[in-house]
Amino acid sequence: MNEEKKKIIVYYDGACPSCVKDRENYEKLAGKRAGEVCWFDITGQDAHLRDIGIDPHKALSELHVRDEHEQIVSELDAYILLMSRVSLLKPLAWLIGLPVIRPVLSSLYHRMVQRRLKRTGRL
Repeated sequence: MNEEKKKIIVYYDGACPSCVKDRENYEKLAGKRAGEVCWFDITGQDAHLRDIGIDPHKALSELHVRDEHEQIVSELDAYILLMSRVSLLKPLAWLIGLPVIRPVLSSLYHRMVQRRLKRTGRL
């Protein structure tokens, strides 16, 4: 498998300062493995998102990641995939996937995102 095939693509909101900060923090924690992730800013990319099967509104409200097998996962599954690639974040990826924690975290995550989008006039 060539190097490009190992990369995952993270579809993130580049117009969101906290999303950009999260990306920077991830890259620092990932170290050498940061190069295994391609970051795609979804801002103004509605047509492209539709072409690859991602609803643009959902792209704003949920993280989406395309894995090395071309499968797109979203929401907490996307975070788990992304974090599981970094040794320091693997325990957190495992934790958020637990059946007791996952639904609570999902609900909190959606409320935070909705609040951010309303506050910035994007929803």
